[in-house]
Amino acid sequence: MKSSYWQIEQLPGLSQKEQAQLKSLGITTTQALLNQTKTQTQKQALANQLNASVQLIGKWVALADLARVSPVGCEYCGLILHSGIISVQQLAAANIAQLHRQILKLQVTMLQRSDLCPSLAMVQTWIQEAKALSQRKNN
Repeated sequence: MKSSYWQIEQLPGLSQKEQAQLKSLGITTTQALLNQTKTQTQKQALANQLNASVQLIGKWVALADLARVSPVGCEYCGLILHSGIISVQQLAAANIAQLHRQILKLQVTMLQRSDLCPSLAMVQTWIQEAKALSQRKNN
């Protein structure tokens, strides 16, 4: 199981201005974002450089972390984050049925659509892959 990293513009929720700001600092991939925000001090420094809140930086870091799980990627990291899961470790420890219910509730509440909800099998795959990724020494 290997981590997946993405171009920074593929991460959901970043405006073009924010993408450009990150790129101007040499942060062009989710891997670079994670590498430069390992500590709270680093997150605060980046927030100061971008004139952004540390909470916003934390959200980007959480999305980048979740996107490392191959079957999650940039397509589902936002959905998982909005379901209350903020890290690969949390995803690895999640209850499959409970997370699936939470995602379904979110889809119905936000989009009034239950048919867009990922299957229980897909959620199980996310959790299995997150477990494998979180068990690696240098993830």
